[in-house]
Amino acid sequence: MTTSTLPALPALRSRFKTLLWVGLGSTALFVFITSEVLLMTDYPMYHAYRLQVIADRLLLIPHTLAGIFALLIGPINFSSRIRQQHLQLHRVLGRIYVISVFIGAATGVALATGRPGFPGTSMQAAAWIVCTTAALITARNHQIAQHRQWMARSYAVTFTFVSSRVLNLWPRYWSHLGDTFAAVGVIAFTLASLLIVDIGLNWRELTTRRSD
Repeated sequence: MTTSTLPALPALRSRFKTLLWVGLGSTALFVFITSEVLLMTDYPMYHAYRLQVIADRLLLIPHTLAGIFALLIGPINFSSRIRQQHLQLHRVLGRIYVISVFIGAATGVALATGRPGFPGTSMQAAAWIVCTTAALITARNHQIAQHRQWMARSYAVTFTFVSSRVLNLWPRYWSHLGDTFAAVGVIAFTLASLLIVDIGLNWRELTTRRSD
């Protein structure tokens, strides 16, 4: 029974990764259509926000580009095949990812300064920088297992820029609950993402009983 189970584990892990990336990609596409496309077409519910976006464009453009780079680089650098066959590419993309995170975090805080969403954005930016810095330090120290774990946490925070917008089409979430609720929502999404990743990283320890 043991020998028949072992070969199935890599296949199961590979299937889970595929489903995970398909799910994340589908979520990102949904948010892009319901938030960004509707924003560009001046969807009535987003009109006031659209005016704010136009006014903030000097900070918002580098913030958005940095976030897009981080979102796209993450899945590439998590690929074991690319890491093994193109290590130099993995390292170059890793550096671009780190720079993107720092630019995205700094511009995000600058955009939120003086606004009700500042506490949520600041907490999100702090978590983003801390996890990414830890991933960078562990990579330089050649602690590869720890590096992968910190990168998973960092990308979880990166993806909150998508996941926190999933409910944007819900009028009550967007219009009636206010900026304070939105700030709390960002904090909740960030903490939940980090918690889910840590549960995943420790799943084997949580589900396997050690024999004495």
